[in-house]
Amino acid sequence: MNTSATTARAKVPVTVITGFLGAGKTTLLRHVLANAKGKRIAIVVNEFGTLGIDGDTLRACGVEGCTDEDIVELTNGCLCCTVADDFLPTMEALLDRATPPDHIVIETSGLALPKPLLKAFGWPTIRTRMTVDGVVTVVDGPAVEAGRFADDPAEVARQQAADPSLDHDNPLAEVYEDQLLCADLVVLNKTDLMTPAQADGVEAAIRAEIPRAVKVVRATDGQVDPAVLLGLDAAAEDDLAARPSHHDAEGGEHEHDDFESFVLPIPEQDSVEGFIANLKKLAEQHDILRMKGYATVRGKAMRLAVQGVGSRFRHQFDQPVPKDGPRTGNLVVIGQKGLDQAAIAAALAPG
Repeated sequence: MNTSATTARAKVPVTVITGFLGAGKTTLLRHVLANAKGKRIAIVVNEFGTLGIDGDTLRACGVEGCTDEDIVELTNGCLCCTVADDFLPTMEALLDRATPPDHIVIETSGLALPKPLLKAFGWPTIRTRMTVDGVVTVVDGPAVEAGRFADDPAEVARQQAADPSLDHDNPLAEVYEDQLLCADLVVLNKTDLMTPAQADGVEAAIRAEIPRAVKVVRATDGQVDPAVLLGLDAAAEDDLAARPSHHDAEGGEHEHDDFESFVLPIPEQDSVEGFIANLKKLAEQHDILRMKGYATVRGKAMRLAVQGVGSRFRHQFDQPVPKDGPRTGNLVVIGQKGLDQAAIAAALAPG
């Protein structure tokens, strides 16, 4: 048998990492890159908004062998809506490299529906050359436990019975449920922020939501062995019928009109504590879903990376601020439609 010819004909496996805003997808990816053990992994990052924070975070990972050319960033639209314009040319370019990757990992936008993306793998130019090894859905355990992304079906039915004219659709819950229903593996993340009973409750709810056998693994900070994530061999593009979606009746199309995103410039901050406290206050006042970005702090040579989900924030100094560059930053703000951008911007403006 000609091993090299067999290898050349083998389809490149693709893993789709999905999950709602702030679930920990990028953290999970960094762990995968740090434990790749020589495997050539290409990353395609898609974000809701125009500023590529997640791609920048991955490039700053400091992992040996992780080069800029291995991280492709798409920031001009959700992949599930821009398949022909952005996704297909990107995948074809990766396949046409002199040394193609051993594995491709796609990190979708937190607002993306995975199923339309899976359908794109039926495109003639890539169908014979790659396969969806699996869909990994990352779940923010504490957020789900708090009811942030899940409806109470009994309560919805009660309200609808009282007033059938009411529209009780929850766009947050729909996105979350579609991401779960498409999964081959669910990573229940941030379990360190939950009690064992809370984690058990969320896992039970996840299993009740998915109408087929799907493995659920628990994680803290996305620390999951890549051997568990890669190599599922699901061929998900051939298994679409087993992955129901709220949008199946609409031909797989969906809109992002329920959400909005904008980028705000961040002036140099006087202190880390004051900045984080201000962000938490804004998140609570305006019901902001997600904030992420960078700022500089007076007297500090390193820039401050900030990640917020609701009013929960994490921050760290991640890399030097260029000596000849401006001491400013940027913050991506994502929420449901109707955010008061002017008020949020004013609260972050220089005093």
